[in-house]
Amino acid sequence: MTAGPCRRHTAVVVMVMLVYFDSSFQRTTFQVCRVCEGTLQNGTAVGNFCTVSSGRVEGRCCLGTQGTDTDSITGLDLSNCSQSQVKDMKEASTAKIIDLSSNNISNLNDRVFKGFTQLQYLMLPFPLTCPGGNASWEKVETRGETCLCERQRNSCDQVGHMSWDCPENALCAPDGPGFFQCRCAQSHHGYKCLREGQFPLAEVLGILGGATVLVSAVLWLTQRRKTQPI
Repeated sequence: MTAGPCRRHTAVVVMVMLVYFDSSFQRTTFQVCRVCEGTLQNGTAVGNFCTVSSGRVEGRCCLGTQGTDTDSITGLDLSNCSQSQVKDMKEASTAKIIDLSSNNISNLNDRVFKGFTQLQYLMLPFPLTCPGGNASWEKVETRGETCLCERQRNSCDQVGHMSWDCPENALCAPDGPGFFQCRCAQSHHGYKCLREGQFPLAEVLGILGGATVLVSAVLWLTQRRKTQPI
């Protein structure tokens, strides 16, 4: 029979994949932490924050070591990094402090910080302005060539971003400086939160599970018929 070598080959491939994914999860390396050369330095704003918060240095990042912050980015220092543009920093959406100063960044889209609900201190190269405008921060200050944005405000508390902008049975929730999102109130779900009651998770999983089993069975039977004995 020819199934023996094929099964052994499949088993080896599966084992290699498991080892690879296991090691990748253990590394917890973020690409944004390696955008610039070097590591987080003591004496800098992010470095001091990392020391006070007992964080762990990973490249230019400070990773949390306690509670819900464990292994997530709490601080990011990309200052003096020869950056001319910033497009994607989603990996750092859990950061509380970010330093982008001393870079030749001429334009920065506010959407870069969408979802950064925990961001409290942001340093930008002048003449960039704070994302979401001055109304999105408790304090905005210019120090030399650096624009400092401190203590992000709740977007839902600002005029024009109140809960009445959301559909009925939905509540406003902050989603970064100048951004908000509408979340369904308790016991409501679906399109515009019009469905009432608990989301039928068991039924959905049952349907998906049944469909997966059916497709797998069909593929197995199809492949088995194609197997030709020597």
